[in-house]
Amino acid sequence: MQFPESWLREFCNPPLTTAELAETLTMAGLEVEELSPVAPPFHGVVVGEIKEAVQHPNADRLRVCQVDVGQPALLNIVCGAANARVGIKVPCATVGALLPPGEDGKPFAIKVGKLRGVESQGMLCSARELKLSEDHEGLFELPADAPLGQDIREYLALDDTLFTLKLTPNLAHALSVYGVAREVAALTGAPLREPAFPPVGTGIGDVLPVKIGAPDLCGRFSGRIVRHIDAKATTPRWMLDRLARCGQRGVSPLVDISNYVMFELGRPSHIFDLEKIHGGLDVRWAREGESLKLLNGSTVALDGQVGVIADDSQVESLAGIMGGDATAVSDDTRHVYIEAAFWWPKAVAGRSRRFNFSTDAGHRFERGVDPEGTVEHIERITQLVLEICGTPETVCGPVDDQRVNVPVPQPVTLRVDRAAKVIGMPLSLQQCADALRKLGLPAEAGEGRLTVVPPSYRFDIAIEEDLIEEVVRMVGYNQLPETPPLAPITPKLRKEARRSAFAVRRELAALGYQETINFSFVEERWERELAGNPDPIRLLNPIASQMGVMRSSLLGSLLQVLKFNLDRKAPRVRVFELGRVFLRDAGIADSDTTVAGFRQPMRVAGAAYGAADALQWARKDEAVDFFDAKGDVEALLAPRRAVFAPASHPAMHPGRCAEVLLEGRSIGFVGELHPQWRQQWDLPQAPVLFELELDAVLERDVPRFAPVGRQQMVDRDIAVVVSEQTTHADVMRVAQAALPAERLRSAVLFDVFRPKRGKDDAEAVVGGFAPGEKSFAVRLTFGDGTATLTEAEIDESVQAVLQQLQQQLGARLR
Repeated sequence: MQFPESWLREFCNPPLTTAELAETLTMAGLEVEELSPVAPPFHGVVVGEIKEAVQHPNADRLRVCQVDVGQPALLNIVCGAANARVGIKVPCATVGALLPPGEDGKPFAIKVGKLRGVESQGMLCSARELKLSEDHEGLFELPADAPLGQDIREYLALDDTLFTLKLTPNLAHALSVYGVAREVAALTGAPLREPAFPPVGTGIGDVLPVKIGAPDLCGRFSGRIVRHIDAKATTPRWMLDRLARCGQRGVSPLVDISNYVMFELGRPSHIFDLEKIHGGLDVRWAREGESLKLLNGSTVALDGQVGVIADDSQVESLAGIMGGDATAVSDDTRHVYIEAAFWWPKAVAGRSRRFNFSTDAGHRFERGVDPEGTVEHIERITQLVLEICGTPETVCGPVDDQRVNVPVPQPVTLRVDRAAKVIGMPLSLQQCADALRKLGLPAEAGEGRLTVVPPSYRFDIAIEEDLIEEVVRMVGYNQLPETPPLAPITPKLRKEARRSAFAVRRELAALGYQETINFSFVEERWERELAGNPDPIRLLNPIASQMGVMRSSLLGSLLQVLKFNLDRKAPRVRVFELGRVFLRDAGIADSDTTVAGFRQPMRVAGAAYGAADALQWARKDEAVDFFDAKGDVEALLAPRRAVFAPASHPAMHPGRCAEVLLEGRSIGFVGELHPQWRQQWDLPQAPVLFELELDAVLERDVPRFAPVGRQQMVDRDIAVVVSEQTTHADVMRVAQAALPAERLRSAVLFDVFRPKRGKDDAEAVVGGFAPGEKSFAVRLTFGDGTATLTEAEIDESVQAVLQQLQQQLGARLR
């Protein structure tokens, strides 16, 4: 909210400088976001009156003016403004004046000069030249009673400061100049000038029939008829200036009056053209199929969730938000109906955003406007209407006030001990009572407690913590003691057998992956297709329709990142994410870190696409495949050894997917994207993916000392023929179990052979291989920590491995 400092000081003028006043408001929770001058610095500009204006002898578009600025002699000034005419008063920059800087950033100095041969002793100014507005249509015309020769800064009060407050939603009572002044008075002790609302005399008994058909929409509705006004009157300069300094442009006198009272007292109101209302008014919820053309020119479709003011034939206004075009006042308006109502905040909240616009009225009503001030504020509006638009024939009707359903304030109790504990400093009952009473919150004292019935304009006070906040605001946040916490500080040491998540990130970055961070809520389609989750955890209030469920897998988010990069012509993409997933689990109970019924483990996932290596000369350009991702997983888990077993996963290719087993426990999957999803995501090449439990990845083996073997190791190569169904893992498992680890130091597969078969020998034995057979070549490394192995011991070890392979896998030596 923006307002001029001078307006605030009319209600409350504490002995503080502008900066001190801004600091006081900010420290009380009313953050002053910006202080800015009303006008840039300039001097030497005074009020002048054009006494004579004749055509320039040498220029069609210039006039030679004789200007009176209160000096003994008139000034001869050449002016090119179209509205330069005899009798108007305008700002006149005299010789020696400095005007605001132009585009070059330098002040513009006024000197005696000649324009087309005629001497000019100054300059007549527009509002734009003084940087008061963007209006440059002509000279800035001043009121006829402006005193000649007075400095324009003094006359227009340009040595003023604009306050811009950034108010939180609970500070609805401060959305007016008077509301802020009320806070200043409480904070500083300066006297508050309360506005007076003397009743306007009534000359007629006319009352517009009003029916409140929706008490849950409108709790109070007040209005009055005013007849025979002059809608063509001119809004006074002082009112236009104040509105402009609040960020509101002048429209017409009746609209300006309504806006002025809103900024002054925080009460949005509306003025109808009485002759355009058909019959009476009905305050109700809209009906399906109704529409309304608003004052901003847009037409909106209505439904039963939107409140309206309607007459006997059509909808005339959007309740609490904006008036309708059909009953808008104009220059031809003669009779008006002034309305001020209390709209329930919940009935207004969010409605304007449904129609993609916001209004000052809706901003205030959805936060709460005092239901007790409707009649008084109508009196204030009526007073201004009579002053500005009144005629000898103007008459007012009585105020029709209907009160059907207004909030009933509920008492709130403040325990002094509780307040001291929350605030963090000792407080007395008297301190709390004084703080609340300064704010106009009548406190009834009890034994160690205060009971407050909030006034009608304080919608934000409902619980004890609200009163505690008011107390600490009055005491002053800067008065809180700076006491360091007194508690034992015990460092949380990570176990040696566990590494940090950052170490995992660094490892993946070293493998060429880049980290991404994605939302935890995703499309329901991803959960169904990529995670095989038909019943995901749904959000009650998603931020977007395509983000309606919580993810149980990270793969969908990574595929979205991959697709985003491919759409921008990235040839090679490797991304990973460490994130939380959300699973249903009835065994989870509520705690500080858990929610009953839901398990939220951390996982690490990665996706690789494109070439296996960046562009280089030493290796052929080959696409990344399953074994590249498998190698990355092995590097991530090293030195722990994982076992990869064939498996199926909803997101992965049925024949190119493996389950990752660590010490016999499944910790995730690695594989190529399923062809169906590759086609659906429109990917030219299948990416390879992996997703692992982060807790398992963080575990690591503690390094243990082992002496370097003094005896030489011995290698023996064997090639065994096995069936196609036998996997490498099967061969390694049987070979390593055949001998103790002290004897068989390692077994490494270095070749896989399948004979080539033609069409004629598909079912024949080729090179000793029957159909459906293949050969694994394995290098066995033997050793002994105490002595060199003899040939007999080596042969015995080889035979032991071959024997186990034959017995368990049906293998034979090639």
